Amino acid sequence: MYFTTPTICKRYYLILLLGVFLFASFTLSNKEVINPTTIQSYPLPENLNFAGEPVPIHIPDVYERMDRELMVNAYWHSNSLLMIKRINKYFPIIEPILEKHNVPNDFKYIAVIESGLINATSPAGAKGIWQIMRATAKDFKLEVNKNVDERYHLEKTTELACKYFLKAKEKFGSWTLAAASYNSGRARIARYLTTQQVNTYYDLLLGEETGRYVFRILAMKELLTNPSRYGFEVPSSHKYKRVLTRKLPVDTAISNLASFAKMHKVNYKQLKIFNPWLLENHLNNKSRKQYYIEIPTSKEN
Repeated sequence: MYFTTPTICKRYYLILLLGVFLFASFTLSNKEVINPTTIQSYPLPENLNFAGEPVPIHIPDVYERMDRELMVNAYWHSNSLLMIKRINKYFPIIEPILEKHNVPNDFKYIAVIESGLINATSPAGAKGIWQIMRATAKDFKLEVNKNVDERYHLEKTTELACKYFLKAKEKFGSWTLAAASYNSGRARIARYLTTQQVNTYYDLLLGEETGRYVFRILAMKELLTNPSRYGFEVPSSHKYKRVLTRKLPVDTAISNLASFAKMHKVNYKQLKIFNPWLLENHLNNKSRKQYYIEIPTSKEN
């Protein structure tokens, strides 16, 4: 017999709904309830400073600009995690050079915001971890051509950056202005100071990029100094490690760098990783200049 009356159809429909409800209730009761992540606003840290120079967060626009950069980076999880991992590899190279030149340690965070600690190339043609333009490299006697580009040499470009910072500090009398000028140039900062009749970075009206620049440095300084305060937990074993190398002096041409690498018990990929300033599979060296090629000494590379 076929049940076709509306009343019987409704009964079957209600029974079906009840079954679905009971099944769902049983399933949910046996699963852990996951609460959504709390999105919170972080307070600005007290005594904010760059290279010992206080940040006047009592000024409303300064407070808002600093707050913006801290929030952006605190919630840019993938980028901040990568920076926490990478500084373990690169800061041990940068820090002693800053110290040698008596440049404050805070300047290392400029390398972080400039390139993310990778050998990047900007749309304007700046290259390397310190993002050096071709003209600046040549002004500071770095070699830049099709065969060799020393803008990718971390130690040499950190030396260059130190010289720039010291000249800028001498000109402006302020480490904060010296840092800002790395983004826009010393001449432009000097012109803005004169036309606006002020003498500090925080009193200048600047374009978007330079206006955010020092605050981006400060935000990365805060996050990388106190990562757990912002919810970042990175075990030491997860941080990127610096591979030990030996520096091999070379004052002749090398016809084939792959063969050269093999002769020194590494491969071409490894040679390029540790010497990114070598652009081609050979080294011309017509001038018989002395280079130092880094060869990894650890087996784990």
